[in-house]
Amino acid sequence: MQRIGLLMLLGAALWGADNPSVDNPWAKVRELKSRSELRIYKKGAREPLIATLDEVTEDRILIVVKNEQMSVPKEDIDRLDARPAGKTPSKIVKETTAKTTEPDYTPHPPGGVNVPGESYNPSVSRSSGSKPDFETVYRRPPGTPKK
Repeated sequence: MQRIGLLMLLGAALWGADNPSVDNPWAKVRELKSRSELRIYKKGAREPLIATLDEVTEDRILIVVKNEQMSVPKEDIDRLDARPAGKTPSKIVKETTAKTTEPDYTPHPPGGVNVPGESYNPSVSRSSGSKPDFETVYRRPPGTPKK
């Protein structure tokens, strides 16, 4: 029984050593791809900043907000959520409806022909799939003081 407990303890220690995000929570941010959509919760801000990721360095991230490039220091970020880039599928939907009407057999003025009528209604629309939800990628470690 003690061997099983010791084996589980050793496995947990090895898993922690292999997982770089346990020691460095910023590692997940560095793995994000450029053009990922971000939601950045900064210190003291009421609402998150919605931006597109450009580049990540050890101490800051470079983002694009409304065609303007900005830099946000790592120590100013309370929480960072990301939505993967390029995951919004869009497809073209073609829809055609045909309607046939029966001829009207009531008497008409001379010269009128009773012919069944047909009407077509073609339509083409672009359907974009729903975007995936944001996932929390970085959260300020609890030991870091808020200024």
